[in-house]
Amino acid sequence: MSDGKGRRLPDSMREELSHPFGPIIDIKLITEKKADVPLLTVGDVVSLTARKADVVPTLVIYDGQTERRGMSDFSLLVEGEGGPDRTVGNPAGTVTAELMEAIEESLAEGGPSSIRVEGEEDLAVLACILLAPIGSWVVYGQPGEGMVLVVKDEDSLRRTKELWNRMEELE
Repeated sequence: MSDGKGRRLPDSMREELSHPFGPIIDIKLITEKKADVPLLTVGDVVSLTARKADVVPTLVIYDGQTERRGMSDFSLLVEGEGGPDRTVGNPAGTVTAELMEAIEESLAEGGPSSIRVEGEEDLAVLACILLAPIGSWVVYGQPGEGMVLVVKDEDSLRRTKELWNRMEELE
């Protein structure tokens, strides 16, 4: 799915992407998920919550912060396990080609794996929906609300492609 180029979120789309992309869920739903369904978590708090519930996601994408403030608990957990599988740069408001490639490679390897983002990982949710297999669960944090679940199906893929194509292409 990757066209080899990243994207930048234009200011005109910020409000649209500030709303949850799926239902707000409880960790209990994740613990009851079928084991054969890939689980991708985006964000430190969501990833830490899953791990504390003894759920090991197929792919974790985190930046070592929560709500732009340092959060070391998840970073310390990953570092204690030998560090992230990959580290990529990704400025705020973007999805770089480097991040897209890291997600593709991690998913091809089958996980579990982790990507530490130097910058911001928020928009990695879109890349995960684009690149994960149909049926995958993509879970991310919605500040002040909780965890959001996006089950990748034809509808979520169509919606994500529509948003992706409206974003500005990076050089």
